[in-house]
Amino acid sequence: MNRLSLALSRAIARVTDSALGPHQTAVIRIGFALTWLLFLLREFPHRQELYGPDGPWEWDLADQLVTTNDAFTVLLWSESALWFESVYALAVLWSLLLLLGWRTRTMSVLFMVGVLALQNRSVFVGDGGDNVLHLMSIYLVFTRCGQVWSLDARRARRLKEAGARGEWPRDRVGPVLWAVLGLLLVLATLAGRTDSDWFIPALLWTVWLAQALWWLVGRRARTGEPRILLDVVANIVHNGALLVIMAEACLVYATAGWYKVQGSRWQDGTAVHYPLQLEYFSPWPALADLLSASGTMVMLVTYATVAVQVAFPFTLFNRRVKNVLLSFMIFEHAVIAVALGLPFFSLAMIAADAVFLPTSFLRRLGDLAAHAYGRLRPRGGRARVPGPRSPADVPADGVPVEAAAPAPGGAPGPRT
Repeated sequence: MNRLSLALSRAIARVTDSALGPHQTAVIRIGFALTWLLFLLREFPHRQELYGPDGPWEWDLADQLVTTNDAFTVLLWSESALWFESVYALAVLWSLLLLLGWRTRTMSVLFMVGVLALQNRSVFVGDGGDNVLHLMSIYLVFTRCGQVWSLDARRARRLKEAGARGEWPRDRVGPVLWAVLGLLLVLATLAGRTDSDWFIPALLWTVWLAQALWWLVGRRARTGEPRILLDVVANIVHNGALLVIMAEACLVYATAGWYKVQGSRWQDGTAVHYPLQLEYFSPWPALADLLSASGTMVMLVTYATVAVQVAFPFTLFNRRVKNVLLSFMIFEHAVIAVALGLPFFSLAMIAADAVFLPTSFLRRLGDLAAHAYGRLRPRGGRARVPGPRSPADVPADGVPVEAAAPAPGGAPGPRT
C-alpha cells in the first residue's frame, strides 16, 4: 500500500511540476505550422478557387452550412475580396511566426483561427491530413509548445541572463499585442460575429483573460502560492493536451487499420495496387509502375500496412517495438508523399507521429541542426544564443519565472 501511495504521489508530482514532452510538442508545433504554411504558399495562385469568391462552394452555401453545423470561420464575416485576401495573408504570417516560435501562446491561438477560417469556409476541400491538422491546431492552444527550439526559448534565456545581472528589461511588444487582440475580440463579440459557435469564442476569451491573470500575478507576486498555482494549472493543461494528442494519433491508426481489415481488397492483398494505377495519384507514372510491378511486394506492403496500423497502439508499452513501427510508418508516409503525390497529408501525419519520437533522438537531431546552422553562419557574426535544453525554467510562453518578476521601474506586460 505504501508503494502504491508513493508511486501515485510521484505520478501526480510529475504531472503537476513540469510540462512533459517539451521536445515532442516543439516538433508538433514546427511540423504542423510548416505543413500549413507550405500548403498556403503552394495554393496561393489558386486561393480564390479554393476558399475565395471564385470557388464552386459559394459564399451563400458556406453561410448556410455554417449556420447549420455551428462551425467557426472568420471568412464568412464579410463577402469583401479585401477581407479574404487579408485573412489569407494573416494565416500565412501566423503560420510562419508559430513555426519560428515567436509569442507561441498567442500565435497558437491565431494559427488555430487561420486554420479554421479557411477549412470551415470550404469543407469539401482537403483530405485526411487536413482533418488531422484541424484537430491538432486546437490541441496546440493548450500546450506549452515554445519551451525549446523557438524564439521564445531564446528570449527566455536572455531574460534570465539579464535577471542574473540585476536587469529587468520591459516587454513592450506583449502589452500592445494583448491590447490589440483584446480590442478586436470585443468588437467581434459586440458585432455578433461569434454567435455561430460557442466553443472557439469561449476559448479565445479564456486565453485572453488568462494572459491578463498571468500578468497580474507576475506583477504582484514574484514567487509564492499564486505563481506556483498558475504553473501547476498550466502544466496540467499541457500534459492533458499532450495525452489527447497521443490518443488522437493512436485512434487514427487503430480506426484506419480496423476499417482496412474489413475491406476485401485489403484482405486479398491488392489494395495498394489500385491507387498506384490512378492518374490522379500518379505524379510519377514510371515510379508507380515500378512499385506495382511485383505482386508479391504489393501484397506484403498491403498486409504490413494493416498490421502496423492495428498493432501500433499496443506497442506503446514496449519502447523498442514502438520505435521500429514508428520508423516504418514515417517511412511509409514519405513514400506516399512521393509516389501518390500527397505531400501535405504525409507531412501532417509525420508531424502527428512525432509525438512518439524518443527525447534522446530529438535532442541529437536538435544538436545536429544547431551544428549545421553554426557552420553556415558567416564567421565573425554574433554568437548563437541557443534555447534551453531543459525547459524547467520556462513556463507557459517561454518567459522564465525570474524574468517575469516586476522590475523596480515597472512590471512586465501580459504574456502573449
